[in-house]
Amino acid sequence: MSRTPLTLSVLNEQRAALGLPPYTGADDPAGLRRAALDTVLAGLEAGGAEPAPVTVRPIVRPVVKGAVRFLLDRLAELAPGRSVEVRVPPYAAVQCIDGPHHTRGTPPNVVEMDATDWIGLATGRLAWDDAVADGRVRASGARADLSAHLPIPIDREVAEPG
Repeated sequence: MSRTPLTLSVLNEQRAALGLPPYTGADDPAGLRRAALDTVLAGLEAGGAEPAPVTVRPIVRPVVKGAVRFLLDRLAELAPGRSVEVRVPPYAAVQCIDGPHHTRGTPPNVVEMDATDWIGLATGRLAWDDAVADGRVRASGARADLSAHLPIPIDREVAEPG
């Protein structure tokens, strides 16, 4: 399995393949991941992308991973804590939501889904209750309901002076 990292050139190759202008923002992990999300969403909206656990066709794996990581990091930022582990294999996992946390082994509150469903949930394209009912999300534990945290606000709020 290829371990190609998300780089500016990989991102811009993907954007060109989708007919998008090149990304000209910050060439740091956070900026590239945010741009990866925009790229994945553009691919989905164009109807040319069929997300799957390994790749979003025709979107390449590093771009999908960047989008997944951006959304998971944003969830952890907005709902800090260690009581729930959210997993999107094979891309990433985070611990979030305040409350009792585990220190060893499998955590008692786990939410797991594929990249397609995570991106759908995080961006409001998929409802939590529907995803759970359809078996697209596996949630175990008393605190494993993410519905209060979805969809995730993508952009950070700018504090007004005052």
